[in-house]
Amino acid sequence: MRETIRNPILRGFHPDPSIVRVKDDYYIATSTFEWWPGIRLHHSGDLKNWELIGYPLNRVSQLDLRGVGASQGVWAPDLTWADGIFYLVYTVVKSFYCNMYDTENYMITAADIHGPWSEPVSLNNFGFDPSLFHDTDGRKYIVSMTTDHRVPKKYAGRLVLQEYDPVKKAMTGPVQDIYRGEKIFLEGPHIFKRKDWYYLFAADTGTGEGHGQSILRSENVWGPYEMFRADFMHRDSETEAYSILTSRHHEDILLQKSGHCDLVETPDGEWYAVHLCGRASGDKNPADAKRFPGCRRYMIGRETALQKMRWTKDDWLVLDGGGNTPKEEVEGPEVFAGPERSEVFGGTEAEGRRFAGQEKAADEQGAAGREKVSDEVRGCAVGRLVRDDFDRKELDLDYQSLRIPMDEHYISLSARPGWLRMYGRSGLSSKFSQTLIARRMTQYHMSASACVEFEPENYKQMAGLIFLYDTDNYLYLHVSVDEEIGKCITLLKAENRKYEYLTGYLPIAEEKAIFLKLKIEEHFVQFYYGYEEGGMEKIGSLINAGFLSDEACEEGWFGGVMIGICCQDLTGFGKYADFDYFEVRED
Repeated sequence: MRETIRNPILRGFHPDPSIVRVKDDYYIATSTFEWWPGIRLHHSGDLKNWELIGYPLNRVSQLDLRGVGASQGVWAPDLTWADGIFYLVYTVVKSFYCNMYDTENYMITAADIHGPWSEPVSLNNFGFDPSLFHDTDGRKYIVSMTTDHRVPKKYAGRLVLQEYDPVKKAMTGPVQDIYRGEKIFLEGPHIFKRKDWYYLFAADTGTGEGHGQSILRSENVWGPYEMFRADFMHRDSETEAYSILTSRHHEDILLQKSGHCDLVETPDGEWYAVHLCGRASGDKNPADAKRFPGCRRYMIGRETALQKMRWTKDDWLVLDGGGNTPKEEVEGPEVFAGPERSEVFGGTEAEGRRFAGQEKAADEQGAAGREKVSDEVRGCAVGRLVRDDFDRKELDLDYQSLRIPMDEHYISLSARPGWLRMYGRSGLSSKFSQTLIARRMTQYHMSASACVEFEPENYKQMAGLIFLYDTDNYLYLHVSVDEEIGKCITLLKAENRKYEYLTGYLPIAEEKAIFLKLKIEEHFVQFYYGYEEGGMEKIGSLINAGFLSDEACEEGWFGGVMIGICCQDLTGFGKYADFDYFEVRED
């Protein structure tokens, strides 16, 4: 049986997907940047239905993001499986908006996809987007792009290769350029092997609407690599790559910014690519904007989509159905139950997998994964209401915080059972110690609401509902106190470090819970408040929130809008707010 798969498959901020199959189970890893914990993992048995199963970087000993800038942190994870072990390779970017980037590359491993994952092993730091290739002879290699701080740069883009020693857990041997592009920029590289060819699969032409995916090949892992060029690959300039997948030149389609792919082979020998994409809002940058003048704004961020692929007679990879434009709907793989599915794993195309190794214990890992999914995950499907009444002992997996874990210093689910207590810490501009949890914006028609009990004693104490892109850009409906008015509610806007209150300080009752809500319609947001969940009134006017996007934010470039609840106490005394529930609804 085959089903139709509708894109994106991971909605909301889920960029840089990497995919791997182990027996009947598929896993995708995506970037998380400055959000904690690091790297989101999703699981599927059919490539259509995906469930969030956890975060491999979930200990401070593995990942310390304190102080990193917006859209820095964890970039482009690469997930593979070989010899009964899962491998994750990724970059932690410590500085980016400068001449000399700091791009620290690491590897962690686990016998079970659910962990525990190891402490990180340091790799080389030539650039970002490292990827691990397991060759059929047992040797392993790291390929990555490399940054060039020289002025002017020697090349538009370079990819380097170095061998990795799994016994010594260290890089070994020479570092060699395997791609030098004078005009065409490549990044996000993966190497895989099929028949007698080594294929270099790389993202091309930036990360905006010109983004795409190229494929090159060589008879030797060290190159030289030849780029696939075909008549259907339209180009307007020599700086555009020959892309087998791109939204370039098709501004009318849903899936824009398409590129940064990874490949997976099904048990039946079919091939699929996951790739990042973006759905544009109806808003655009002004013509005189500092960055990207006139560009469309993508509030949701970059998401993950899936395309069916096929091999040509002369062993090049292309989109199934022809052309190089991503499809909104694709045909899913044949799905059937029974032992025969395991038997066809690694059939005639076995050498084409990026992961090459022993398949022992994979059945047990797949079963364990499915069991944990059913026990732990409360997913956020399209069109679904997700309401959290904070009745569990731990936070839902879907929440993330900024840069640090929310331990007992920041939150408590036990101090007042059935409520989430949030202790006010640093302000919203802090890159070190914010008390904040958030979920992803996944649609351009959504709503979110919360109920909070909070009795501030000083105007430096605040708590409420937040709609944010990064520490410099947000809309914040919050409860505080004013010397003249007393307990009050107001709406704060931050746009590239320009701050303004969109309403006055409106008095509200003391010792009484307050309900907060926001409603998203396209790129506009309306906020509400009241004393009953069904009786809230508007606060402020309709706001154009398109400034919360990659294109409009001056520091962050790669994130997406998050919807959350938070608490601040700039006095340092840790005044707390109690939240009865937090709800997100896709309308």
